[in-house]
This record gives sequence, structure tokens and C-alpha cells, in this order.
Amino acid sequence: MHQQRRQRLFSLLAALIGACVLQCACHPQPSGVEPSIQFSRLPKADDGGTESRAIIEGRVIGAHPGERIVLFARSAGVWWVQPFANQPFTDIETESRWENSTHLGTEYAALLVAPGYRPPETTAKLPGTGGGVAAVATAKGEPSLRPVSRTLHFSGYEWEIRGLPSTRGGTPNTYDPANAWTDENGGLHLRIAQGLGQWTCAEVNLTRSLGYGSYLFDVRDVSKLEPSAVFSMFTWDDGSADPVHRELDTEISRWGDPANKNAQYVVQPYYVPANVMRFNAPAGPLTYSFRWEPGRVIFRTARKSARAADTPVSESAFTSGVPMPGGESVHLDLYVYGRGKSSLTKESEVVIDKFEYLP
Repeated sequence: MHQQRRQRLFSLLAALIGACVLQCACHPQPSGVEPSIQFSRLPKADDGGTESRAIIEGRVIGAHPGERIVLFARSAGVWWVQPFANQPFTDIETESRWENSTHLGTEYAALLVAPGYRPPETTAKLPGTGGGVAAVATAKGEPSLRPVSRTLHFSGYEWEIRGLPSTRGGTPNTYDPANAWTDENGGLHLRIAQGLGQWTCAEVNLTRSLGYGSYLFDVRDVSKLEPSAVFSMFTWDDGSADPVHRELDTEISRWGDPANKNAQYVVQPYYVPANVMRFNAPAGPLTYSFRWEPGRVIFRTARKSARAADTPVSESAFTSGVPMPGGESVHLDLYVYGRGKSSLTKESEVVIDKFEYLP
């Protein structure tokens, strides 16, 4: 009888030991390890703001179950919780790694915090360890290869550089202000680049409205753009009650299908067949233009050396649905169309040598 009791006790003890080993294997509990945080990817240093974001990532040593990361970015002398005040926590994933997006700043910080910790939305000084903070790490942003400005000057006008995401074309696109710049000859460059684990796009828009008149764009060869790349020269009024925002477009794209023609004129909305005219833009530098008048807009594409007296490559007049001027401005956008038959495979670039407006 005593022998049987001893055997049952030994079996129960073995089962308890096995359960503990299994639990430790699934949820390792660091013992005697000072918790610390490492950065494996840092965004560039920037003055910061609400528009631009980038990926930040790293790993944790010595984290306990339930602990999370809180990120901060420093701008104008203040630390701001990231990526948003209502989304202040970053989960620790497999292999103790973490990843999230952050608005840009001159410095970045990561805190390892206990469950229930509530970070400040902003602070002049980062919290230290203790009070629910197990570890703190800071690092300066990576230096940018090219200074990034919120605006640029091109063809005698000031243009604002886009940093916010967009769903133009029906699919999400991320915009990086570093993808738009002017060269020493005054040409405007727009680029689709690989970054943040995805394609990043470029857009600029005039900081003033011009209204009726002629709009001309001298553009270098865009005939070799991939089918899913889109270069658009258009007007847009973000503050308009008009559901199509006073939008007039010249768009260079095959919309993801190599069999499509590579260009079109559009008076929005595009789903009205009479509002779209497709054509093939040939290789070489071209001048794209439109003449906007009351009740009429005339789109034209010509060889770069040609002007009004020469035979254009393509021309089309629209008299239906033509908007009146309001608060619209010119936008130049290079982005990715993600709903076609083919996907983007390489970086793309468009150069606009000159923009001209004639009343």
C-alpha cells in the first residue's frame, strides 16, 4: 500500500515538473538578464511633422511576458509618442523583435514597459527606468543623403511636396518627400523608389491656383514606364464641394496591362465614356498641354520642339462636364497602380524640364 502511494506521488511530481518545463519552453523567463533594447533600423533625421512617416524596428533582450515597446520621436525639442497618441504601443513579436512606423524626428526612443503602463503623449524629457519602464534606448536619426524640404521651386513657382499616403488609382500608395527634387538645370525629378519594405511615390502641387488658361509641361521620354507606373498631370481642388474636385487629367500609364495604350486625357469623372480619350504617346521628349476655357478644355500632346502651329501627336476637345475655376491647383504625381495584370518590378523616374502657364 505504501509502495503504491509513493509511486503515485512520484508520478504526480514528474507530471508537475514536465508541465513547468513545457511552460518555460513556451514562455522563456529571463533570469538575471538586464533588459535592454537595440535598434536594427532607424529612419532618417528630419525636422518632423504630421506628414512623413517611416519604419523603425529593433529587438529586445530580457523582456518578460506582457511587456511592450513604446516609441517616441523628438521634434522641436519635444518627444512625441509614436505612431499616434491613441496607438502608443508596439508589440514584441517572435525572436524578441519589434517593428512599427513613426513620424520623422531628429532623434528616436524606444521604451520597454510593463502591462498597464500609460505613456505621456508628449514630454520634454523621456521617462527613466522604474515606474513601469524596464529599459530605455535612444538614437539619433540616420543622416539623409539629400536634404528634404517641404516645398521646392520649379519653373518660377513654389510647389508643395506630398508626404501623406494616398489611394489615388484605387490602391494605397506611400509618398516620400525625398522622391521629389530639382536638378542643377532646373528640371523637376519625380521618382518611385523602393523603401520601407514597399514602393514609395512622389507628388508635388502648386501652392497657388491659376484658373482658366493654358498649362504646358515639357516632359522627357516616359514611353518606357512600366505598365503599372502612373504619371499624372492634373488639376485638383481639395476644398471643393464638387465630388470630382475640378479634376482635369493628362495621365501616362497602361494601367497594369501591357496591351493598353499608354496615355489618356480625362475630364472627371472617368467612368463616363465621353470623358476619356486614350492615345499612344511616342518615345522622346514631349510637351503635354491643356487649354482651359469657359465650357471647354482642349488637351494636346506635341513633340517638344513643336508649338501651336505644328501638327500634334494627339489632340482632343471636351465640352461636357468642364468645371469652372475655384481653389484648384496643378499636381504632378508619379505613383503605382496596384490593380492591373502586372506589378511594378523596378524603380521609375520622370523628369519635367519646364512648366508654363499662359493666361
